[in-house]
Amino acid sequence: MFAAVVPPAEVVEHLDAFLEVRRAAGRFRWVPVEHLHVTVAFFAEVADRRLDDLVERLGRAAARRTSFEAAVAGGGAFPSPARARVVWAGLDVDDHGHTELTRLATGARAAASRAGVPVDGQRFRAHVTVARVGQPQEVSSWVRLLDGYRGPTWTVDHLTLVASYLGEGPRGRPRYQPVEEFALGG
Repeated sequence: MFAAVVPPAEVVEHLDAFLEVRRAAGRFRWVPVEHLHVTVAFFAEVADRRLDDLVERLGRAAARRTSFEAAVAGGGAFPSPARARVVWAGLDVDDHGHTELTRLATGARAAASRAGVPVDGQRFRAHVTVARVGQPQEVSSWVRLLDGYRGPTWTVDHLTLVASYLGEGPRGRPRYQPVEEFALGG
């Protein structure tokens, strides 16, 4: 499972249209458009007995945050463009948005921890994974390409808890299912 900011359809469709004409040039596993999101907290295993507590605590964490404006813009690669395993698009937010998004991630992780759910992942960095790379490779040209991209602005006003079922989607990919949506406080 993971807690995520899920951009609205018009935002992901805009990014998809930008990438569509370029995908054939990249030997990557492209993320399906319906999977594009910003993960704020990742939970490798959530025991059934912990789910209700997790949902309640995530709801409270989201209610403490206020809405903000964001746009998918720019790009990068993990761990680096020289030896990339992941190609991503960035998230452009103002100072208020940066603070709220960072606190949302911190709150979601704390909510999980208090619910007895282990939190996986490293330091939070807002991004939308657009492709995965089988073997580490140099992707600086893709990062430059994404640096020139800016999608439409939208209001981030909710957090979504998503269940991920590995191997159950098309072509052995994960299948994502929204479990709960939490409104931000204002």
